[in-house]
Amino acid sequence: MGDASAVDGLSVSRRVRRADLKAVGEVRRSLRELLRHRCRADTADVAELLITELVTNALVHTDQGAEVSASLTATRVRVEVRDYAARHPRTYVPTADDGTHGRGLVLVQALADSWGVDSLGGSRGKVVWFELDDGADAVWAAEPA
Repeated sequence: MGDASAVDGLSVSRRVRRADLKAVGEVRRSLRELLRHRCRADTADVAELLITELVTNALVHTDQGAEVSASLTATRVRVEVRDYAARHPRTYVPTADDGTHGRGLVLVQALADSWGVDSLGGSRGKVVWFELDDGADAVWAAEPA
């Protein structure tokens, strides 16, 4: 997918080419593989939904590609989506006439344990990120050996 990809133990990173919306599914599958057997199913499901929203936003609302990274610790999942537009995304509450448009950041705000936007300065763009608490160690400890 995209220009480059890398997997390192408990992290994954991908570069997605401009307007390559097919790559959104590939990013989601890479995240699913990273999280499989390492965190709770509900955490993985939310992470997949939110990464889909952020990557789609970056590809639809900017003129260049995006860089996506996800990392996993014993208790937390962190996803970062970097694009090269200085403009910060706005949380938009859609109307009933909008169909499914405009719900991405509302979902991130509602479902992530923390999230934010870090400006990288001018043409360097920004990083939109979210974190999910997992507590998977407690789940693994309860499983029979």
